[in-house]
Amino acid sequence: MTTDWVLSEPPTELTGLTAYDLRCEHRVDPLGIGTARPRLSWRLASPTRGDRQAAFRVRVLRDGVQVWDSGWRDEPSTSVDHGGAPLTSQTDYTWQVEVRDAAGRVSGAEASFATGIFHDDEWEAHWIEHDYETDPYFEPPVDRAEPRTVRQATIAPPRYYRRSFELTQPVTRARLYATAHGLYQFSANGQRVGNDELTPGWTDYRERVAYQTYDVTDVLREGENVIGAVLGEGWWSGYVGWDTRSHAHHYGKKPQLLAQLVVDHPDGSRTVVATDGRWVERVGPIRFADLLMGESYDARHELGDWSSPGYDAGEWAPAGDVGGDVSTLIAMTTEPVRVTSELPAVAVTALAPGRFIVDLGQNLAGRVRLRVRGAQAGDRIRLRHGEMLQADGELYTANLRTADATDYFVSAGAADEFFEPVFTVHGFRYVEVDGYPGELTVEDVAGRVLHSDTPVAGRFECSDPGVNQLLSNIRWGQRGNFVSVPTDCPQRDERLGWTADAQIFLPTAAYQADVLTFFENWFADLAVAQTDEGAIPDVIPHVITGRHGTPAWADAATIVPWTLYRIYGDERVLRTAWPVMRRWVDYVHRANPDLIWRNRTSGHYGDWLQVGVKTDRDVLATAYFARSVEFTAAAARVLGLTDDAAKYGALHDEIAAAFVAEFVDAEGKIRGDTQTGYLLALAFGLLPEHAEQAAVKHLVADLERRERSLTTGFAGVALLCPILTKYGYADLAYDLLHDDRYPSWGYSIKHGATTIWERWDGWTEENGFGPVAMNSFNHYSLGSVGEWLYGDVAGISQSEQSIGFRDLVVKPRPGGRLTWAEASYDIPSGRVSTRWELSDGTLTLDVTIPPGADATIHIPTKDPDSTQESGRPLTESEGLTPLDSTPDTTLCRAAPGTYRFTTPA
Repeated sequence: MTTDWVLSEPPTELTGLTAYDLRCEHRVDPLGIGTARPRLSWRLASPTRGDRQAAFRVRVLRDGVQVWDSGWRDEPSTSVDHGGAPLTSQTDYTWQVEVRDAAGRVSGAEASFATGIFHDDEWEAHWIEHDYETDPYFEPPVDRAEPRTVRQATIAPPRYYRRSFELTQPVTRARLYATAHGLYQFSANGQRVGNDELTPGWTDYRERVAYQTYDVTDVLREGENVIGAVLGEGWWSGYVGWDTRSHAHHYGKKPQLLAQLVVDHPDGSRTVVATDGRWVERVGPIRFADLLMGESYDARHELGDWSSPGYDAGEWAPAGDVGGDVSTLIAMTTEPVRVTSELPAVAVTALAPGRFIVDLGQNLAGRVRLRVRGAQAGDRIRLRHGEMLQADGELYTANLRTADATDYFVSAGAADEFFEPVFTVHGFRYVEVDGYPGELTVEDVAGRVLHSDTPVAGRFECSDPGVNQLLSNIRWGQRGNFVSVPTDCPQRDERLGWTADAQIFLPTAAYQADVLTFFENWFADLAVAQTDEGAIPDVIPHVITGRHGTPAWADAATIVPWTLYRIYGDERVLRTAWPVMRRWVDYVHRANPDLIWRNRTSGHYGDWLQVGVKTDRDVLATAYFARSVEFTAAAARVLGLTDDAAKYGALHDEIAAAFVAEFVDAEGKIRGDTQTGYLLALAFGLLPEHAEQAAVKHLVADLERRERSLTTGFAGVALLCPILTKYGYADLAYDLLHDDRYPSWGYSIKHGATTIWERWDGWTEENGFGPVAMNSFNHYSLGSVGEWLYGDVAGISQSEQSIGFRDLVVKPRPGGRLTWAEASYDIPSGRVSTRWELSDGTLTLDVTIPPGADATIHIPTKDPDSTQESGRPLTESEGLTPLDSTPDTTLCRAAPGTYRFTTPA
């Protein structure tokens, strides 16, 4: 667990070219990978300007014996696929990379990984569940100490499972392979196994159930051992989305557990302990648990050291063995949900005796850790969660809709007790604690932040506290909604993987965290949800909604894989996604042979939550049709599919021509005359040059008519500032950034927002809270402006032809109220960073380019001839090649290294 979501530092005190951050399948030292030919990658750092990797060599070893040697390859690439014989199942490996610089100096680094279970016949485990026949006790007694809502009353209590076994030899290696239809948490010999939360995560369980791998070598011993697990409902059989009229049971009616413990001994023998009918189970202190409804814990029913040797489990009942169908199992491919931060309470307000409002100071997704002092046995404490307070100081929960988001703790009467739920997650800033004995203090409450533990990849900071708060809100919105899948909100009865939200926010998300495996995992569920005709559902994993093929939503089928490829440079993403991309655009084309997307538009939400205008839906749909076809053609070119590349390239041009003919008049106005209409046409390259310039003028005119105020919704907001900046109106973009009038990012910040709101009018001075039916205060879609902060304000981007940021463009845009801005970002080859500052008429720009990349640097200036680097003319600076400059920009080409430019501002 970290104290905050912070960017780690690359190695320091370097003496030469150094490989670091070694990854297998884009993860650090992963256990249980599911492929026999993994991707191996590394980043580079060097203290020497101009340093490059001239060659690399990768070796894979098992027990110190080499199983593959790539040989020295004279390439700058920082990744390679394992090219030897397929790796062996359930095996530990180390791998080494050596890098050689241009001068012939060699350095190396080492990492490790372990393979998972490759073959179904290696599984001895069976699914086990609560057996009604041997133990009819299923529902815990409901008494006055444990009131439940009607919905909570339908939630089965989590079951506790255990298995005692003997080991007659020492342990040399022990791996636990575990998963569930539901949520699980394992223990062994009284110790919790791993630090994952909400495992196995949410996938389309009908097709894909991820298993996790844990190293328990140091936990086991000769003699008696015990392995145990707590099993809850989770996404499998708990409430999902807004369908809470009855217990939803989207995948199954009750949870099931599957695990296999594999223990190796010094003599080469192996002991396997797998889930089967020999396991026993019972109800424990967790009386009910649900992701949406909450959790209840009765400390009077605690089971003691139930997962330790010597425990008397005589009253436990045999588990039900329901067979060993493992056909849906896959190895986990991405980082799990974890507790990544703990936030202390910042204020406690007493509302009445025993009833308090706790403010954590930050809207988050997670749970509360509560310390209880002085309670009597049977005392019940209720915790209700909410994002906002009403004017009278009471908790605001109307926007939760049917999600109870309520936890209960019943005391056993101990002097000091702690409560932290296990199988629920809430979106909240405030907690109402009711029934607390005595006085509650800030030391008694902490917020535990949960989200998918995607590695932090970037940071941004500037001179304006308001902009820093905006970036913080964007980051917290990402954290709160990247909980196994990219959700739309963490608080109400929804929390679904809406496809448009995901594709729109992806570029911003990738600047802040390494989200490749996170989105690869999610896209795999998109692929299995694609219909036979080629349509894509609105939400992934596909539950609740019956809509398929919505413009901008279903286009995630092409936009997500192409964006991932562009950012991370991994061609395997496109190879996997290609059938999905092709089938999707063919689906739209078949329904719309005239190339204007009017037919088969499903729900067609348009520019969702735009303000005061209505972007023409045919305009939006056709623009996205063109975009999807463009990316499909590009993917075909990368994959060497010449005929498909030509076919879809020609189709794109035809759609663009049809778009202009249908929607653009002689004056360059686009039907509807809205900001988003112009932004889509400009950003997606649909206009000829004369119409392009006219469209820019119409866009600017609309902003000026509205006193430089935006109207964009989900589809347009990400494009607004980048397009204005691209066409020379950065001043307008900065005005929007600094604006605190409604509607704007600054308006929510002025009124206390610590995350991005779902809608511009989530709360207004005039009307108070927005529509209860849909009003999340922790979203991320409108935070897609983050891409502009990194890419234009700080100036870290790549050329249009670049893949994986190999051809960097450093083009900072000082402006607005900012006097300085800085950012760092981990691209596939290493760390790039920029910092600019205006002081006394001088612009200072610091740039670091990692080995493995080159950069074109644009330095804004009043006098290009006066620009210097480290006090020298550019022509005398090692690593720089001056390019033809413009009257207001110095241009140069930079090799890897660190540079400091100064120029008149």
